[in-house]
Amino acid sequence: MKLISEDIIKKSKLSSTQIIVLGFLVAIIIGALILMLPVATAPGETTDVVTALFTATTSICVTGLVVVDTFSHWSFIGQLIILFLIQIGGFGVITLYSAIMLILKKKFSLGTRLLIQDYYNLSTIHGLIKFLKRVIRDSFIVEGIGAVLYSLVFIPEFGVGRGMWISIFTAVSAFCNAGMDVIGPNSLVDFQTNIPVNVITMLLIVLGGLGYVVWFDFIETFKVSRKYKYNLRTFWKKLSVHTKLVFSLTLFFIISGTLLVMLFEWNNTRTIANLSIGNKILTSLFQSITFRTAGFATIPQNALTSSTCLVGCIYMFIGGSPVGTAGGIKTVTVFVAILNVTSFIRGRTEPVVFDRSVSEKLINKANAIIVANLLITFTLILALLQVMNVPTLSAAYEIFSATGTVGLSRGITSQLNIAGRIVVMIGMYAGRIGPISMALFFSTKRSDKNDIKFSNGHFIVG
Repeated sequence: MKLISEDIIKKSKLSSTQIIVLGFLVAIIIGALILMLPVATAPGETTDVVTALFTATTSICVTGLVVVDTFSHWSFIGQLIILFLIQIGGFGVITLYSAIMLILKKKFSLGTRLLIQDYYNLSTIHGLIKFLKRVIRDSFIVEGIGAVLYSLVFIPEFGVGRGMWISIFTAVSAFCNAGMDVIGPNSLVDFQTNIPVNVITMLLIVLGGLGYVVWFDFIETFKVSRKYKYNLRTFWKKLSVHTKLVFSLTLFFIISGTLLVMLFEWNNTRTIANLSIGNKILTSLFQSITFRTAGFATIPQNALTSSTCLVGCIYMFIGGSPVGTAGGIKTVTVFVAILNVTSFIRGRTEPVVFDRSVSEKLINKANAIIVANLLITFTLILALLQVMNVPTLSAAYEIFSATGTVGLSRGITSQLNIAGRIVVMIGMYAGRIGPISMALFFSTKRSDKNDIKFSNGHFIVG
């Protein structure tokens, strides 16, 4: 399937952002049409246009919100199609197109290389094809290892055939941060205290959310460290500033989220109150990680306290790290904005992290992404409240989950009417392409008006 032809890329006057946005839209439409085929639906079930479109959107956008149960409504063929759509969503349509080009041994034009560079937000096109091959190869390796590890639990539980299928589906879904499964209607609630399932899932989610740039920098630095026998401190110093920042932020959000979930759920008999201390920590840790775009659940989300749900909305909004499979506005985006605020309060002329300054351009981009995503999210919350009679907290949780491409819900997704489904679909689509398209727009688009300089105006803020 050739989503974007080389001729179109060469001749089109569309910007990279527009090509990426349209590419996701085309993939969703094609996916919906395929899911409407009778062979994709389980015997006795029927699939209408909106359901097919919603399922294709949640799969391509690696969100995980579903209006019908994935394990029962869809046939094996349908589940296979959904898995393929999830993989496309995790990679992105540009990566899929590039993979097809590599398989067909086609040459990449300069325009295509620049498109890929924009998609991954890379600083240069040097070594781009090598980078692309590593993204595809390493992703399949990680998913394959995850599937093998899952099979050690799921095959004894469900038998060889179904156990292997569940293992493969869950591994891809976890790594792509999709949160969809074919186990049953309760996500991973039945495996709440199963340590192997929890650990494998959390590792896949975190690896997908770290981002490929961080992966490759860590691997290369590790190889050099082994060769020259660097100690841990030297190894840390050799990592790029971006990698160190991503690791630090990921650890901070995982730990802080775990502590907050434990604090607010400790005595909640509907969630973790009756668990042992060890299982309370395990379940809270899983919830903290899944908040940031994964969508799997070992706790019924409608049983969470209001405080935990509010924390969840914040963490879903933040999401994972750049150039990975996670959604949200990204950890580094939030950090840059906060760093700018703290630097201003402290009277510093420029924000600094790890002895490196943060450019004004990057700060402006971060602020633009945050403001735009907040506007989109709150507008859709209001829209959902207008078309559905649901509690405000549940509506907010649903939309933050959609725009953050998370997939957690307080049980209202299956109850959505057509208008509600459309609102959530817009949220999922905006969440998947929003941060990407906005980041590319603010980093590449240059207005001719920038050549005109104006005198400073007198404005008052605060």
